[in-house]
Amino acid sequence: MLKNYEVGTFFDEMMDPRGTPKPHYKSFYDLIGDVSYDQLREKNETAQLNFLRQGITFTVYNDAGGTERTMPFDFVPIIIPSEQWSKIEKGMIQRMEALNRFLDDIYHNQEIVHDGVIPEDLFRDNPYFYNKQVSGLEIPMKNHIFLAGIDLIRDENGEYRVLEDNLRNPSGMSYVFQNRYVMRQVYPELFYQHSIRTLEHQFQDLHGSLISHAPKNTIGQPRAVLLTPGMYNSAYYDHIFLAQQMGVQLVEGRDLIVKDDMVYMKTIRGLQRVDIIYRRIDDEFLDPEAFRPDSSLGVRGLLRAYRKGNVAILNGIGNGVADDKAMYAYVPDMIRYYLDEEPLIKNVETYFLRDPEQLEYTLENLEKLVVKNVGASGGYDMLIGPQSTEGERSEFRRKIIERPSQYIAQPTIKLSRAPSFQKGEFYPCHVDLRVFVMNGSTSHVLPGGLSRVALKKGSLVVNSSQGGGGKDTWVLAEGGMNHA
Repeated sequence: MLKNYEVGTFFDEMMDPRGTPKPHYKSFYDLIGDVSYDQLREKNETAQLNFLRQGITFTVYNDAGGTERTMPFDFVPIIIPSEQWSKIEKGMIQRMEALNRFLDDIYHNQEIVHDGVIPEDLFRDNPYFYNKQVSGLEIPMKNHIFLAGIDLIRDENGEYRVLEDNLRNPSGMSYVFQNRYVMRQVYPELFYQHSIRTLEHQFQDLHGSLISHAPKNTIGQPRAVLLTPGMYNSAYYDHIFLAQQMGVQLVEGRDLIVKDDMVYMKTIRGLQRVDIIYRRIDDEFLDPEAFRPDSSLGVRGLLRAYRKGNVAILNGIGNGVADDKAMYAYVPDMIRYYLDEEPLIKNVETYFLRDPEQLEYTLENLEKLVVKNVGASGGYDMLIGPQSTEGERSEFRRKIIERPSQYIAQPTIKLSRAPSFQKGEFYPCHVDLRVFVMNGSTSHVLPGGLSRVALKKGSLVVNSSQGGGGKDTWVLAEGGMNHA
């Protein structure tokens, strides 16, 4: 069935330009050749049902309200050889170290600004820069980023590039594990001939990273909780799964109380002190006393306890100043400034629309570029030039001229593709990879991550909220082939 598969002019994860499988995909390709069309279709349906049965859903919001959906799953994995993964791992740890140092600097001495590396207005005007709440704060290990989700793409030459940093509340880690679980259940035969880096012990590492943030005055074993906005949040499944797997209590704001600048959890045995809060609530809803007074999701007085060093809040408050799409363009400069190293994985070229020349170039070339709102995520408020209509371009032209600093532009990269089996046929789909980095007393990268795929033919948008799906991601162990 892959005989008629067309590689086209894009870099293909599985096939070389001649249409033959790359060495690390050869075993997988041969196995697929032995399976009938009906078997594949049946397995595909079984896989989707598996997700439904386990309640693995996310919410898509639109004008009519929210719709529960299962993440569409595609069984053709993304396979990454060990030497390639090693480069990704080093690049991710390098990037996280620089971003973490930037966050610590920006809320303390702001040396990077005084040395003229980053323009002051870039963070001063940033809505996620919480100077009043966070400046001068000493936090455990000076670590602002407990869990990061870094989105990577591959360009037409197969070179990995960073598309986006997610340093606030990156979601999707649960899907990495569920994709692997479903893959093992439905396609066990595919695993026999590959030696794949396991996901088995990753929650031990995640829990270890979490616990290493315990405040200095913690007594006995640190108690950690995961703070969720509740069941109506689009990533609620993610929250439940992570809390269960790490063995920490899942709580809502109403389950916590602050007394004498200490945080306690209400239990049937009375109040129990909480040392670490892994929060999945946005900054502005965390504490009605310090942020939005109308928030019913947070905990009154939480920031006082945080500032006194009585509780750790992960990820750090005010991280959004570093993962803003405009700040992204300066991350290579941060790596050079703080680490005195060249970036191991480069950014996508980015145009700053606050710069008159780059603004003029963008407005004249909208049909060739991708334009993004620096504060939006999930594929919203974004223009993909080559796929846009004249009306959409006019609308974006108006928005850009009105608020140029609110947007950035990037060339339309020929995103790499991989075969997907959907609706009974194989066809090429664009893919990206969200890599998860855990930071505690040491840094650790989850082997693989979440491969997201634009399942609509020809689409470039991989977000699940915009019709994208997921694939299992295999990192081959050293010598990774033909092992049981």
